[in-house]
Amino acid sequence: MKLAVRAKDDLDWPDAWRGGAPLWKTLPTRDEAGKHLTDFMMFAPGLKRQSPEEVRRVLGLIKGLLEQFPEEVVFADFNLSLNLLWVSLRCQPGAMSMLVVALRARVPALKLVGHNPLDRML
Repeated sequence: MKLAVRAKDDLDWPDAWRGGAPLWKTLPTRDEAGKHLTDFMMFAPGLKRQSPEEVRRVLGLIKGLLEQFPEEVVFADFNLSLNLLWVSLRCQPGAMSMLVVALRARVPALKLVGHNPLDRML
């Protein structure tokens, strides 16, 4: 899993955490086997206005949780300017719900922005 955090310069993040290209250019749409990925987005209201220490703490919690699901999570990006977390994962029944619940348990301020439920696709 690649976790990119696009953060403000004053946070002094390592270069490996900075996204260099727009998300639409870097976002994977298929896994290494060619299967389609699914994704979701969560909003962290007001995070960018917190102290650098608090931002690091919250992003560390998110990163730590996502790393616990290497079979599901393929890509994650946190855009601190917009307070948005984007997660791309392999299509597995219940995986998105499980991750959203786990993320909200770890960081209660996170809000699910939206997703495309299966019944709307039929």
